[in-house]
Amino acid sequence: MNAESSSLVGRARIHAALGDPARLAIVDALTLGDASPGEIAHTLDMPTNLVAHHVKVLTDAGLVTKGRSEGDRRRTYLRLRPEALAALATPRLTGVGRVVFVCTHNSARSQLAAALWKQHTHSDVASAGTKPAARVHPRALAVAYRHHLDLDPTSTAHVTDIVRDDDLVIAVCDNAHEELTGPVRPRLHWSVPDPVRVDTDEAFEAAYADLADRVNRLAPAVIPGGPQ
Repeated sequence: MNAESSSLVGRARIHAALGDPARLAIVDALTLGDASPGEIAHTLDMPTNLVAHHVKVLTDAGLVTKGRSEGDRRRTYLRLRPEALAALATPRLTGVGRVVFVCTHNSARSQLAAALWKQHTHSDVASAGTKPAARVHPRALAVAYRHHLDLDPTSTAHVTDIVRDDDLVIAVCDNAHEELTGPVRPRLHWSVPDPVRVDTDEAFEAAYADLADRVNRLAPAVIPGGPQ
């Protein structure tokens, strides 16, 4: 079993252990401090034999460890292993040289996504289109202004002129995702509805909110570096 498969098995075991409400309650009880099984049973109003069963499952999953009291040597204390919970976090993308957001016309979604990424991470970013327009859409400029994003109204570009080998390419529209064939393939696809089709402030605000949420989720998972 390779390292990736082993990691998936371990994460699945942790998810399974946390899938029972009683075990999740035990984890919650141990989040801020250690406790003996008897104290857990009292706090959660749970039979001690049931606590013992759930603690064994949590221990086997690597979520909880046991230790003897330095005072009363007969007493056992349970301790949560936060690093095990951290293993459930978003998978990391390593060796990313730059993030490039791509849509069809490079006039709205990809521009907003790139500006959001720059604002959030202060790292190298670019945007491009498969059929770039001459200018950024006026409503994209307006929503950027409302949210304090920096957009150049004339900075559109074709994907083949922008993308490098070590880029993390993110297609932020379905057309771009389906058109990027051959040497340029998107590493990620965000199916963000095209606000230009509706052409209202509300549609552009909805696209901005969708992209902002996705950027916030992705940013912690990206680890800069050289080619993978």
